[in-house]
Amino acid sequence: MASIKQFQVTFDCADPERVARFWCEALGYVVPPPPEGFATWADFDRSRPPELQGSAFACHDPSGVGPRLYFQRVPEGKVVKNRVHLDVRAGTGLVGEERVAALEAEGARLVALGAVRVRLLPADDDNESCLCMQDVEGNEFCLD
Repeated sequence: MASIKQFQVTFDCADPERVARFWCEALGYVVPPPPEGFATWADFDRSRPPELQGSAFACHDPSGVGPRLYFQRVPEGKVVKNRVHLDVRAGTGLVGEERVAALEAEGARLVALGAVRVRLLPADDDNESCLCMQDVEGNEFCLD
C-alpha cells in the first residue's frame, strides 16, 4: 500500500480570500503567484464566470514543510464547533508561566489580525496550557 506524502487542509467559509490572508499572517504562509497570463489574483478572478468569482483561495508554507491550505466558499454559515481544527504550535517546549506568556503573546498578535481569544485552558495532570481561539470567521483553533 502506498503511503500519502502530502495533504491539504480545506476550510469551508464565506470569504475565502479574507480567511486565507488571515492564515497566511498567522502561520507565515504565502499566496502562490497567479496563473500565467495574469498580473494578480484579482485579474484572474475577474476572468472567471461571476458565480465562481471569489469562490476559492489558497496559500502554502514557503518552506514546503506544512500542508497547503485551501479555502472554498460555501453557502451555509458555521453553526457548530469544528470537528477538525488546527493546533498552532506557539509554545512547543515551554512549560508553566513561560508557556502561558508565549501563548498570550501570540494570541494578542492574532487578535490584532482579527482572531478572537476564547479562553485559556490551564495545565492539568495530562496536558500543558493551551489557548483556544477563533479565526476571522469563527473557526476554532488552538495555540499550544
